[in-house]
Amino acid sequence: MGKTLFDKVWDAHVVDSIKDGPQILYIDKHLIHEVTSPQAFNELKERNIPIARPDKIVATADHNTPTVNQHLPIKDELSRNQLEQLTKNCKENGITLYGLGHKYNGIVHVMAPELGITQPGMTMVCGDSHTSTHGAFGTIAFGIGTSQVAQVFASQCLLLEKPKSLRVSVNGKLKKGVLPKDVILYIISQLGTNSGTGYFCEYAGNVFEEMSMEGRMTVCNMSIEMGARGGMIAPDETTFKYVKGREFAPKGSKFDKKVAKWKMLKTDENAVFDKEYTFKAEDIEPMLTYGTNPGMGIKITETIPQENDASFEKSLSYMNFQKGESLVDKKINYVFIGSCTNSRIEDFRVAASYVNGKQKAQNVNAWLVPGSQQIARQIQEEGLQTIFESAGFELRQPGCSACLAMNDDKIPEGEYCVSTSNRNFEGRQGQGARTILASPLMAAATAIEGRIIDITKHLN
Repeated sequence: MGKTLFDKVWDAHVVDSIKDGPQILYIDKHLIHEVTSPQAFNELKERNIPIARPDKIVATADHNTPTVNQHLPIKDELSRNQLEQLTKNCKENGITLYGLGHKYNGIVHVMAPELGITQPGMTMVCGDSHTSTHGAFGTIAFGIGTSQVAQVFASQCLLLEKPKSLRVSVNGKLKKGVLPKDVILYIISQLGTNSGTGYFCEYAGNVFEEMSMEGRMTVCNMSIEMGARGGMIAPDETTFKYVKGREFAPKGSKFDKKVAKWKMLKTDENAVFDKEYTFKAEDIEPMLTYGTNPGMGIKITETIPQENDASFEKSLSYMNFQKGESLVDKKINYVFIGSCTNSRIEDFRVAASYVNGKQKAQNVNAWLVPGSQQIARQIQEEGLQTIFESAGFELRQPGCSACLAMNDDKIPEGEYCVSTSNRNFEGRQGQGARTILASPLMAAATAIEGRIIDITKHLN
């Protein structure tokens, strides 16, 4: 029987197996940030265990970083302490750190791919659930807990049960105004937030093959929101072209040799998945969430479902929405374009192309937060900054920002925010804040109108 893409990468990294039990998996790259690493560093220190492979670890500051005045001392004491601790730990252990102010600094799942650190066929982990982003390159990438961070520090390996395999195929032609974010929000709305539990998901079909790397990263990023351990897309010419020439990518003949290997990373035709789902591209429309988990999503043309369930009722109560209600024309005062889901240059290009020549609604606070210093520079160099600032948008400095309200970028209580981030849980963007997940195009249009619109009626 043939092997899946997941099988091929997993099996190539198994160091040892326990009969009928877990396996020891070698980890190629360990990404760390300031929030989930201090406890792991302390554990090793207390037990007098050295870091096994500091050369396989890359650190960045992202969750707690302020997005204004990054050149000034950090006001928030907790944030300041965490960032100082990360700097100290990396220095003591010989770990590469792209800290605040570094030209390569950014959100961990944005800066690693753009630097060519992420490459096909790797195993990658990080103490962050959205590590699944890197699966867009045909890597096995997943989030780990703090005790597992310590495990990788100590051994560069993890003891794991091998997940089951799942394939989600989408074929056909996407409608105008439908972005990769809409594709993944649609899939999660159809399958639910527990559909992927215990599985690693491969995305297949022409819709994913035709996506840019940025789009694929958006899709894989949100795999975790349907409960999957991670998501993967087979590497192809789009992948190789993206990786080539990047800072840490192989060069010259080494790159050509890598590509020859990477071309083998695809699911065999006779491979069998434990579970499969298929969708038609034509059925997907611009999406919005109306509840407090990413599975509570509807097409822009749909109304909130009529469900009788206690958690559903609680969710609608928190959001102050009614069953049968349309979200079109709902007044919105906050818009956030950023996060590890949608803060790449393509996302800002899409938003800028809609915003160009228009003015932001007066009632809206529109925050644009690039995913890295490199993207911030691109926004400036490509003239997008001028477009956004002329329209009244606020362009901030790189960081996780209002995705999880760990810094000063919080949405006030009771306010709605149309957000390009990945989670709409209660209090996710600030205590009592109400999050509506959407694509960068929907977010940009909301900022211009001051309300949610049916974007399909506003595209030429």
